[in-house]
Amino acid sequence: MTDIFLYTTPVDPRAQPLVEALTYEYETRYGTYWGEPASTEMTRYPAELFAPPHGAFLLLLRDGVAIAGGAFKRYDEQTAELKRVWTHVDLRRQGLARKVLDELEPQAARQGYTKLYLTTGFRQPEAANLYLNSGYTALFDTTVDPETYRTLPFEKDISALALRLQAEDAVNRKVG
Repeated sequence: MTDIFLYTTPVDPRAQPLVEALTYEYETRYGTYWGEPASTEMTRYPAELFAPPHGAFLLLLRDGVAIAGGAFKRYDEQTAELKRVWTHVDLRRQGLARKVLDELEPQAARQGYTKLYLTTGFRQPEAANLYLNSGYTALFDTTVDPETYRTLPFEKDISALALRLQAEDAVNRKVG
């Protein structure tokens, strides 16, 4: 059993389980709550937004099969927006989403971002807990019923990580 990260695109056939599972999850949790089918969210952004130099899309593969994944796209000049963080339903509560975050955060820093932003839905408490337990700041009052907000925004300052990675790159260039 070998797990590897693969940077790719949302149109990669290996990403289909992620896209299909997220669509199903949004459909079962929200239905048409947002006034449109869940599939609309999954096709809202063109694949190019998740490609370098401003974005990234990755899959965590186990023996060649996608078991988790995530992406980011440019939100503004300093901020990347995390999207599509997902774990296969049969493999949840094993730290895979945290692994995805641990891979995406330094990648965003390497690509020049100093802040991360994301939103998750109010019917995804496990996602909200993941972000709160991973150093993200809730941009809403966590003591209020989340349905009041509908979408739950979070942010994380990664400027220190970006500086550290830049310093490491400078050292590696001198040594290499």
